[in-house]
Amino acid sequence: MTSSSTPTAFAVSPDSGEHWSKEGAWKVAEGIHRIPLPLPMDGLKAINVYVIETDDGLTLIDGGWSIEVARDLLERCLLDVGYGFGDIKRFLVTHVHRDHFTLATVLGHEYGADVALGLGEKPALELLNDPDLNRNPFIEVLRTAGAHELAELWAVGDGEGPDMSMWMFPDTWFEGDHEIAVGARTIDAVHTPGHTPGHYVFAEKAAGLLFAGDHVLPTITPSIGFTVPPTPDPLGDFMASLTKVRALPDLTILPAHGPVAPSSHARVDELLAFHERRLDLSLAALADGPATGFTVAHELGWTRHEKAYAELDEFSQGMAAMETKAHLELLVAQGRATRDDTADGVLFTAAP
Repeated sequence: MTSSSTPTAFAVSPDSGEHWSKEGAWKVAEGIHRIPLPLPMDGLKAINVYVIETDDGLTLIDGGWSIEVARDLLERCLLDVGYGFGDIKRFLVTHVHRDHFTLATVLGHEYGADVALGLGEKPALELLNDPDLNRNPFIEVLRTAGAHELAELWAVGDGEGPDMSMWMFPDTWFEGDHEIAVGARTIDAVHTPGHTPGHYVFAEKAAGLLFAGDHVLPTITPSIGFTVPPTPDPLGDFMASLTKVRALPDLTILPAHGPVAPSSHARVDELLAFHERRLDLSLAALADGPATGFTVAHELGWTRHEKAYAELDEFSQGMAAMETKAHLELLVAQGRATRDDTADGVLFTAAP
């Protein structure tokens, strides 16, 4: 799930001259700072939260994961540049995943800041706010991918509902592409579904900047298919959104994960080429007959080291199975494969 020559573990960001996850409020442009906040997981060390200064207060792009260590670090880094939580007037959240949304919604409700999110994320929040939700909603997605044993493993711990203080509905819903005034700046909110249905990027063309969220990452590829409720063709949506961003001017990438990178055009081209290769490999894996996403995932290499599927941990195996199913669904949409819903999951067959 990677497609860059620079390993994330060694990626230095030009704004800091340090590893991109190094603590601090790093100036990326006049009036804009990047603050990496820690994540409680092995795969990703941090999420970049971007702080935009205006005469009326601060606008933050994304908020981080609502854990104590991240909240404390955000507060310290804001103090380092002369601000506090009370100066935050608005959060522009790229998408609903917990490392982007949960600290934004907690702080937003505590301090009265407006929290804005794409309307395509509403079904996910409605699901999380369903009082009858008593099991991991990804279990059924895993089963449709043919990963039944993994679904049982992921089911461990069911019955503990989500902490609803972290999953409150936003104050503002984004819908369609539109301009946002952020102080004297004009930022284009661009709907980029794929990683999630309601993902947005924010482009400040005049400054040559793209707040890219998880849509365009400089050292890794974002997960595809890891969203509930599931969408019919997430990879098709993602690649169409990449093409949409490619039509914008070439911008400096301010990603959610990884270092600041110089060219959105170059990185989009790499991401599109990467997924075209994965589509061809997925189709080749159907040569021996019908298969599920779980089965085909065993035929592919994973991570930059081309690890065998069996070498992945259980969580990564589940994400890999879902992402492979997304590639197979796009092959169906392209007429290169067919699909059949069965008790064992969706079976895909190479088209004649």
